[in-house]
Amino acid sequence: MSTGMTDEFCKEAMRIALTSGLSRRRGADDLGVGFSTLNKWVSAQRDTGVVSAEDRDLARENE
Repeated sequence: MSTGMTDEFCKEAMRIALTSGLSRRRGADDLGVGFSTLNKWVSAQRDTGVVSAEDRDLARENE
């Protein structure tokens, strides 16, 4: 996550991407980050505890 964004911003962006119900592309646009960047953050952190089990369940529901 060496994009100049804070870790807190990255974690919040991942949480939003996984739980908002928006497409990943739309979420990236809304957050002002690149689509591929957001995908990399989510892929790298999806199963590491950054996103709670509750948020993951919500993301599955939204999909």
